[in-house]
Amino acid sequence: MTTKKTFLLSCAVLFFLASFAIHKFYVSVTQVDFIENKKRVEITTRIFIDDLEKALEKKSSKKVYLATKDEVPEAKDLIKGYLSQKITASINQKPVSIILLGTEIENDVLICYLKIDFSEKITTFELYNNVLTEIYSDQQNLVHTNINNTKKSFLLTKSDKTALIKY
Repeated sequence: MTTKKTFLLSCAVLFFLASFAIHKFYVSVTQVDFIENKKRVEITTRIFIDDLEKALEKKSSKKVYLATKDEVPEAKDLIKGYLSQKITASINQKPVSIILLGTEIENDVLICYLKIDFSEKITTFELYNNVLTEIYSDQQNLVHTNINNTKKSFLLTKSDKTALIKY
């Protein structure tokens, strides 16, 4: 390979790698499982802590310092309020209550455990997920479902916020 070709290839590789270093991906991942014998839908949402902090700080107009020794005392209430506005569900075409059970920290991710008490047969499931789209216009919220032994995946965005499944 000539020196000129080697140089151009090296520049192209560096440009490609630099584009990943400069651009941050904005994504959350939500897993939804219907546990029939427990009569509930379990939801696990993974959100980057720094992104969630930014959203909570915008909403509350104060620093929250999640997952640090300086975390504000009302952090759990702020998270609960935020998620209740950003994640909603309907089962069998009826709105249902989502309950925040707790949170856990894994590296730089906050894992939120939620549940919906539901004992009937599920014929339709609709999940609205608008997490962080008010902060990042290119936010993507991946949703994986396992309901009635049927697995589905959805990519929700600022313009497409709802996943609907009919069984």
